[in-house]
Amino acid sequence: MHQPKPVYVGYLLVYFVGNPSVDDERIRMALSHGNDPLHYRELNDGEPILTSSLGTRGVRDPFVIRSPDGDRFHLIATDLRTSGDAEDQVQLTWDRAERAGSKSIVVWDSSDLVNWTGQRLVKVSPDTAGNTWAPKACYADELGTYVVFWASKLYAQDDPDHTGTSYQRMLYATTTDFRTFSEPTLWHDPGHAVIDSAVIKHNGVYYRYTKDERDQTPSAPSGKLIIAEKSRELTSTTYDFVADRIGEGAVSRGEGPAVFKSNTEEKWYMFIDEFGGRNYVPFETTDLDSGKWIPSTSYRLPPEAKHGSVLPLTQAEYDRLLSAYGGQESDS
Repeated sequence: MHQPKPVYVGYLLVYFVGNPSVDDERIRMALSHGNDPLHYRELNDGEPILTSSLGTRGVRDPFVIRSPDGDRFHLIATDLRTSGDAEDQVQLTWDRAERAGSKSIVVWDSSDLVNWTGQRLVKVSPDTAGNTWAPKACYADELGTYVVFWASKLYAQDDPDHTGTSYQRMLYATTTDFRTFSEPTLWHDPGHAVIDSAVIKHNGVYYRYTKDERDQTPSAPSGKLIIAEKSRELTSTTYDFVADRIGEGAVSRGEGPAVFKSNTEEKWYMFIDEFGGRNYVPFETTDLDSGKWIPSTSYRLPPEAKHGSVLPLTQAEYDRLLSAYGGQESDS
């Protein structure tokens, strides 16, 4: 089933921007300078490449995944719009977005990373969910399926209007085609709010990075920072602790981690979204088990890039993207 491991020559960064404007909740892309994972050029002159016409018509937190055969891609994202415009004045408060937000994720498919088709809303959350945020996916070879995970506030069955008190936790569902999903299952609930899990597999171990959504206090020192855990089973509900407070001292607060491996060496990168600050700030490590992530010293990411994902590219994919969209240098 699986093809020989391809040779990767660069990276595709898929993201949205933090600028509070009418068009901020759209999907943008950037292409690395060859195999440099820290320097990117914006594609399409920095303009959005994908815009949602479904659901809330806002799309955030994009994540792109390659099929195990390597010939298909799926892009999934949050169905959420927080910016209004003069025509419809659609504006969602965060509280309402968490109580009465979308129960679906936005999905696109592609065979070449240039032409994205089949945009659809797919319901993945239960009716008790108030929101469906920051979906990501990982292919589990041992299960023969993709595992898609996201954050939801869950409300009581007898509270259909979601007026009660709740907190964010991580759920997952499985799929083979990003059209039909299993029933959602509770994945990570430490008894307090967590969001934005990201997973990377190495040597048979799944490493999970999650934002502690609590406010930072003496009793919750890891609040608004990233926690690392690991497990040999992706869908396990009992991951082992690796480290907490990832990013502390380098970012004021962090969320939406994008984690990926270097194409050329035993090194991993994590882009942490310093929300309300610099947006993406890159970190790196040569030992996932250490839990120690060091801020990268030299980087150039697209202005205000935040909360997306990074995909390794073959030469054909790299050339195709550059040919289709052109590339301009990032100024920051």
